[in-house]
Amino acid sequence: QVQLVESGGGSVQPGGSLRLSCVASGYTYSYFMGWFRQAPGKGREGVAVISTGGSSAIYADSVKGRFTISRDNAKKTLYLQMNSLKPEDTAIYYCAAGPVFRTRVDDFNNWGRGTQVTVSA
Repeated sequence: QVQLVESGGGSVQPGGSLRLSCVASGYTYSYFMGWFRQAPGKGREGVAVISTGGSSAIYADSVKGRFTISRDNAKKTLYLQMNSLKPEDTAIYYCAAGPVFRTRVDDFNNWGRGTQVTVSA
């Protein structure tokens, strides 16, 4: 069992930046890890997923070139650097761990409680 705790959310103006962190407890080295988000009134969607060693990543088209996912396995921490934020990025952001290198929500079985990101002028 893996426990995940997100932090770093907040309110920011369009064009701004935020860095999310997710600290894990338990054995995470063999898990793919990812960030997902859920906007008000919408379903949860994959944002980015990173390989077990951190050398490969998959991004949703909507965030490519603006967001960067990374992980520090020694610290058991996952990061999401978000730049050039847009109002449509407003959502609760969740950290997740799972056995598959995909951004599909159903493939992940360990979830954090989420952190709110709000982008508005």
